[in-house]
Amino acid sequence: MKLSDRKRLQILDAAEALFAEHGVETTSMDAISARAEVSKRTVYNHFATKDELFQAIMIRMFERQADDEVVVFNKQQSVTDQLTTIAASEVARLSSDSFIKLAKVGFIQLLTQPELAERFSQQKVGCQVYLDQFLEDACEQGVLHIDDIPFASTQFIYQLKTFVFYPSLLQSETVSEARKEQVIRETVSMFLARYSAPLR
Repeated sequence: MKLSDRKRLQILDAAEALFAEHGVETTSMDAISARAEVSKRTVYNHFATKDELFQAIMIRMFERQADDEVVVFNKQQSVTDQLTTIAASEVARLSSDSFIKLAKVGFIQLLTQPELAERFSQQKVGCQVYLDQFLEDACEQGVLHIDDIPFASTQFIYQLKTFVFYPSLLQSETVSEARKEQVIRETVSMFLARYSAPLR
């Protein structure tokens, strides 16, 4: 790795840590250069503004979240088992330290910058990447019946977020492994109760 690339990574790592600890607004470029052990000029050579640095961090953090294995619908396998696998993977991601960190770094900043919020709202991570297609295939095979697939997909994901992600983000409670298993089980059960295709 070239020295320039290594310094850029040092800056990103330092800024990510400081933004998570103190927020974006209260973190200065001086503090970032000190934590990264590079000159302030080096910081500005890589990132002209703090907003640009913040965007680079958000992009990097989203990329880390985008490597989940895609689940393709298989009619030979129980749809309950497949949805349970998807839900378990999503719960693991939503409750991971890296995802919580991403949310804490970006949440307030994105609220104050609608244009950034719009940009990052288009970023698909985890099962968002493939769930619509999975549901469409299940419907085509007559296993599920869904009139509005994007709505149903969002419904499935937000059920998980409500009970696993938001309590952790807001630090209102610690979500136990037993609670996560309950959320996965009940989410899949409710989803199938609503969207299973009628028996012929």
